[in-house]
Amino acid sequence: MIVVRYFVFVATAVLLFTFALLSAGAQTRVAVSGHVYDAASGETLVGVNVRAVGRDDRYSATNTYGFFSMSLPAGRHELVFSRVGYQTQSVELVLDVDSSLRIELVQGERIEEVVVSQVPARDNIINPQMGVASVSMQDIRRVPVLFGEQDVLKTIQLLPGVMSGGEGSTSFYVRGGTGDQNLVLLDEAVVYNASHLFGFFSTFNSDAIKDVNLYKGSSPAQYGGRLSSVLDISMLDGNNKRLGMEGGIGLIASRLKVEGPIVKHKGSFIVSARRTYADMFLKLSKDPDINQTRMFFYDLNVKGNYRVDDRNTLYLSGYFGKDLLGYSDLFDFDWGNATATVRWNHLFSNRLFSNTTLVYSNFNYHVAVGADDFDFRIMSTIRNTNLKQDFQYVANGTHTLRFGLNGLFQRVSPSEIAAEESDRVNSLNLERRSGLEAAGYISHEWRPLERLNLTYGLRLNSFLLFGPGTFHTYDADGDIIASQTYGRAELVQHYLHLEPRMSLSYELSRSNSVKASYSRNTQNLHQLSNSTSTLPTDAWVMSSNNIKPQIADLVAVGFYQNLGNNRYEVSVETYYKDMRNQIDYRDAADLQANEFIESELLYGMGRAYGLELYARKRSGPLSGWLSYTLSRSERRFDDIDGGRWFAARQDRTHDLAAVASYQLSRRWSLSSTFVYSTGNAVTFPSGKYQLDGRSIWYYTERNGYRMPDYHRLDVGATLDGDPNKKFKSSWTFGIYNVYSRKNAYIIDFRENKTHPNLTETYRIALFGIIPSVTWNFKF
Repeated sequence: MIVVRYFVFVATAVLLFTFALLSAGAQTRVAVSGHVYDAASGETLVGVNVRAVGRDDRYSATNTYGFFSMSLPAGRHELVFSRVGYQTQSVELVLDVDSSLRIELVQGERIEEVVVSQVPARDNIINPQMGVASVSMQDIRRVPVLFGEQDVLKTIQLLPGVMSGGEGSTSFYVRGGTGDQNLVLLDEAVVYNASHLFGFFSTFNSDAIKDVNLYKGSSPAQYGGRLSSVLDISMLDGNNKRLGMEGGIGLIASRLKVEGPIVKHKGSFIVSARRTYADMFLKLSKDPDINQTRMFFYDLNVKGNYRVDDRNTLYLSGYFGKDLLGYSDLFDFDWGNATATVRWNHLFSNRLFSNTTLVYSNFNYHVAVGADDFDFRIMSTIRNTNLKQDFQYVANGTHTLRFGLNGLFQRVSPSEIAAEESDRVNSLNLERRSGLEAAGYISHEWRPLERLNLTYGLRLNSFLLFGPGTFHTYDADGDIIASQTYGRAELVQHYLHLEPRMSLSYELSRSNSVKASYSRNTQNLHQLSNSTSTLPTDAWVMSSNNIKPQIADLVAVGFYQNLGNNRYEVSVETYYKDMRNQIDYRDAADLQANEFIESELLYGMGRAYGLELYARKRSGPLSGWLSYTLSRSERRFDDIDGGRWFAARQDRTHDLAAVASYQLSRRWSLSSTFVYSTGNAVTFPSGKYQLDGRSIWYYTERNGYRMPDYHRLDVGATLDGDPNKKFKSSWTFGIYNVYSRKNAYIIDFRENKTHPNLTETYRIALFGIIPSVTWNFKF
């Protein structure tokens, strides 16, 4: 704690000193700014590397809205623009006053079997940000996945430090954290449950996605609210030059996207929809129970934007998705997300960029059960409204300042059970909880030396829990020792935390660098789940008088090397994460519709550490990457295993992924993915005993056993149609689990029917070999 407090003090002093640095020299330089667009569609491009060629190259990059700004000495300059899959473009200009540019990049084409550079040539070397991964849509489309559905969440699971939540699942764990410690954003709106069909599909339709960035704990100061990672996904804006349609028809789902100009070159729209149709085949059955069965999901992405003038642009976007499962009149289960985002970009000057955002997010589920003795409904909702104000200020050639405020009002309605008086199930309405999370941040990007790049900042997080409701205080045994009732908007609990962030890179040469980072994150919303994977019905709770905010301190160092004229990229990162106020459950805890759910919780410590290796070939007919993670994730609770450290459920010693893509000809491309991982830690019974004629399983240590190792090979092939035709189409073929490995999904124990004294083990595997085919079209 002394070290952290000292760091906070030093960081605060340095930030104050920053303002003096920012003002120095700002008057002797000229600002050049602008937006970068896709030449064909008019889409703004995120993450375009902008380099001012000179004795000491100066770098910048476009933000989420395609905006960049640089401060350069007056005179003649050459600016070079480069981005994933686009042809590099150079612009020469003479600067004597602040200037604004409009740049359009052309998508790269294969020329003599060489692919245009996949990333800015040296961005991975000079960028001080650690633990960040940008996933291109080209990568996502090349990776063969379950049922042939392109999936963002399954693609990021192939990166070092990111582990899958299970067979075919979209849930993921980052650097030893739990699933709820990942902040998932879609156009800045929080997505609470990012999966369809219990995790086999993600909520993100790849046709609607522009950009994907994953921050593995060492996130910039503008992000907060989760311990382990931030997955920031941006939707496409739409083509502002011409009307177009594209989509695909697969074995299990179909999708369609329509985009076009609202006002040509000034505004555009996009509508993208997807739906599965297994339920349509069930209707062919003559059995009335089967043909009334519901089993499908749908999602809808919509977005519009309008450039009012050169300094003002408005954006409006939304996502709506729902899963529906039901069998006849006996069972009905639906859940879904809805988000809405309104944004206003304003350019105060060539140096100062502003973004104002208003976000609404809603997640809910509904379960209805109808039988002879049971007829009841279970409902739950999470809603939030978030107002954000972000600024980016470029002072001079070596200083960029980012600062802002945001207020997130959140309301959690836990499980509500509605039943008739004659039912065997009692009605229950758990009290709603309301909280306000307010934060302010400031960060400084500084290049004090030619080879040294530094980013440091502070985030101040304040959480306030409000009434109305009755709040209990529990002792160490989970018994109520005090209760107090609060009125509407009356303050129940307040937490205040400083979150320092710092990262730096030092270039050893033009082709390699070393990096180091430190970050602190806090979390005030917690998901309670004791199942092997997150479910829509898992409970969410806020920090309270009993539940303290989770806190994580992450330290990381790394080495980065480019080879072969930047065609190859190699990196090694190692990290250590210390976690406090971690949550686990008492033995036999009841988490569903429990009025006293906080009495079932235990609080302890966590630690995670590991080594991540990453190698990538960026260009050429053969491209891909290899990632390997060696790691441990452990927890310690006074009331579990005698206070000893034990493996967390998501602990895996080894995790390996190999991804390859080969351009066989102008029309044929091949791809493959191989994954291997150590089995999850799991709690199995160590024995059994008899009590009143019943066999009771006897458990000793928490997560003291392992599931079998997991491995799988997937392959895919794509046949493109004639590129010269106006109507373009392609066929995508895939085989999931080529050698039909029966990976264990569940392992359980039971008594032998013939010899009850004998215990036998059985396991369930979800998938064997699964072929898929999808027809894609665009015009």
